Amino acid sequence: MDKRQGKRVKSTRTKVRSSVNKLDDLFAKFIAIKKAEGRADSTIRQYEDNYGFFIEYLDRHKIKRSMTEIDREIIREYVVYMREKWTRFDGHKYKKESEMTVGLLPSSINTRLKTLRVMFNCLEEEQLIVHNPMEGVKNVREPEEEIVILNSEELKRLIATPNQREYSAFRDYVLMHLLIDSMCRISEALGLRRADVDFTNKSVTIPATIAKSRKARTLPLQPITLRLLKELINENIADFDSNYIFLANYGEQLTRDHFRKRLNKYAEQAGIEKNVHPHLFRHTSATMFLEAGGDIRHLQLLLGHNDLRMVMRYTHLSRQSLHDQHGKYSAMNTISGKLNKPRKRKR
Repeated sequence: MDKRQGKRVKSTRTKVRSSVNKLDDLFAKFIAIKKAEGRADSTIRQYEDNYGFFIEYLDRHKIKRSMTEIDREIIREYVVYMREKWTRFDGHKYKKESEMTVGLLPSSINTRLKTLRVMFNCLEEEQLIVHNPMEGVKNVREPEEEIVILNSEELKRLIATPNQREYSAFRDYVLMHLLIDSMCRISEALGLRRADVDFTNKSVTIPATIAKSRKARTLPLQPITLRLLKELINENIADFDSNYIFLANYGEQLTRDHFRKRLNKYAEQAGIEKNVHPHLFRHTSATMFLEAGGDIRHLQLLLGHNDLRMVMRYTHLSRQSLHDQHGKYSAMNTISGKLNKPRKRKR
């Protein structure tokens, strides 16, 4: 006799604590969890932005915001859309047609996928969803392109551009100095408060709450950077009720996008044709640090990378340092020593 006869068939999981299928409700739960874990405000904003891009895609393609509709194939179709059909500034009435480029960079696609992956993994761990649509979805392959940096002349021209008589331009001038000197990330710089600067010990501390690695680190600063920070802080105290150091001219915390737009204008005025963005200061400073003879382990601490492999990419950028080291230590120096000596031809 079949022992299964008359038995109830189990088709659903009993451990799943929620029957919520609405994507927006699940996203709200996800955000609440990440806030409780102490995620930085900038990280939360990135989650919200990337989720917004995803639901924009769903709405445009008449796909319900429901877990009953979202599966691996939908995610992969979203990836194809980002690669081949997403249009920059689509529908923007003030942008030229030449600016409306098609397709996101692989790194941007992977950033948006990362939010979805973190979100659905979290919901699965909390047993709020039955299936994870990100399972089996891989990142887009990113070509290992050479990182572009500014040379010393371009850097000098860029810094000299802001009119220091204007508050917002002076703030940008100070921010550029800090990014170059400390090599911190733009998100870390914009999250700094007055108490994070130690003028006595000539340093700035990146608190764990705003550090990408979630670990605090203290960075030494040059006297000129400290002097400019003190001057900016005094300007802020006189007119604004905020502990943040870098503020918009109406007193709110300066945003990354706002600074990036202003930086693009400075680059244009300085005659720099390279793509100038806030993170470029970090790349440039790290490379110059190595070219000046800086130790890669110390650079790792300054940059705040847990993995040395993340720092190793700057070693191939340092061309001058590479040539210097090669000229000094090449095996050819040993085997061709006599050939390289000048011959005596005259008395």
